[in-house]
Amino acid sequence: MKKTLFEKVWEKHTVGELPDGSTQLLIGTHLLHEVTSPQAFGMLRTLKLGVKHPERTFATVDHIIPTLDRSEPYPDATAYEMLLHLRKNCADYGITFFDVNTGKQGVIHIVAPEEGVIHPGMTVACGDSHTATHGAFGAIAFGIGTSQVRNVLATQTLSFKKLKVRRVNVNGKLGTGVYPKDVALHIIRLLGVNGGIGYAYEFGGQVFDDMSMEGRMTVCNMAIEGGARIGYINPDEKTFEYLKGRPYAPSADKWNEAVEYWKSMASDEGCEYDDVVDIDGSSIEPSVTWGVNPSQTIFVSENVPDPSSISDDAERRDAKDALAYMKLSPNAPIAGTKIDVAFIGSCTNGRISDFEEAAKFLKGKKVAKSVKALAVPGSQIVDAIARSKGIDKIFTEAGFEWRNAGCSMCLAMNEDKLVGDQICASSSNRNFKGRQGSPTGRTILMSPVMVAAAAVNGKISDCRNM
Repeated sequence: MKKTLFEKVWEKHTVGELPDGSTQLLIGTHLLHEVTSPQAFGMLRTLKLGVKHPERTFATVDHIIPTLDRSEPYPDATAYEMLLHLRKNCADYGITFFDVNTGKQGVIHIVAPEEGVIHPGMTVACGDSHTATHGAFGAIAFGIGTSQVRNVLATQTLSFKKLKVRRVNVNGKLGTGVYPKDVALHIIRLLGVNGGIGYAYEFGGQVFDDMSMEGRMTVCNMAIEGGARIGYINPDEKTFEYLKGRPYAPSADKWNEAVEYWKSMASDEGCEYDDVVDIDGSSIEPSVTWGVNPSQTIFVSENVPDPSSISDDAERRDAKDALAYMKLSPNAPIAGTKIDVAFIGSCTNGRISDFEEAAKFLKGKKVAKSVKALAVPGSQIVDAIARSKGIDKIFTEAGFEWRNAGCSMCLAMNEDKLVGDQICASSSNRNFKGRQGSPTGRTILMSPVMVAAAAVNGKISDCRNM
């Protein structure tokens, strides 16, 4: 019987079926950060339990870490306590910790792929919703809560109900100025923030075949924003080339065997899906959000929607509420909307290719005087590569602040926050109310190059015209 990658991985990792109809799954790799793990370790200690497979567990610090002064102790006592807890817990239980002094610290969903920790055909869990990122490698990866973090630490297994699989085909060629972030936002716009509930998304088609591994990570990262618990792409030669030689990739004598296994895990030609969606990639334009969730997205060439034209009552109410919060007018062009802050970074767009593309645009240009612009590499390795190529200098000469690695303004759990009702052009993944640190702050999501264009012009701008 022909099967999807999801079905193959599920079957190979099934430990048993539970009375409530869920499956007990073996978790191949468990990722940790400082925010969702302290309570989980506390529960282990209370129950006098150990960590079942510390060699399958990897940790870093990302959410709370300052991006300016890293000297300890941190000014934020709670943040520093979280770091100390994670440092101690990893030492006590023998868990690999990519600490600040290792040169490998960064956002967990950027660090793990850099280290070659994630392989095709794996199950991956982390106490963070954007764990779907790792599906770019043909892994089944999902976010979990703190009590589930405890369960994985103690048993290396997890109870999980099987999902349906939707194939999302994006074919054709992307136009100039259109990036993986635009593809992700367009998919969510079409299918909705709840469209993926109960599904794993399998992304495929020419656009994904052509896309780099870093681009694939961007789209899988945002699967959760469309309601899908899991988003993945079948492994191919690009996947294998990316992994080859990385610290936790199979050794040379086991490489060929590993690749053959990885190939066997890809979805079979002619397998059946629960649903199939086809999208014309050539029709996608640079995209920006206008509201307070990622589905409230339009092309930069379009006007802000008029709620009165929306037939569904709930959607119409949501649109009115979003426009009131964002202080945008119906039918007005989104291009030209003034911004106060520009942010490039996050687990969605904090990789080296994101900064390379933005640097091409920024070279020789200057950030508008009215804009505060932050560039935050997703890891210390991204930072080192950028510095070796002079990319950091292009950013700083343009007027960006080049910061240390971390989550930064994506969710504002450190000092990087919006103030008042500032509006931010952001390459991150969520534009929820208050997401970037101010209860009245406003977020407009877009690609890194679009953020750079907005920073230079001081307003939302079509990068294709610049």
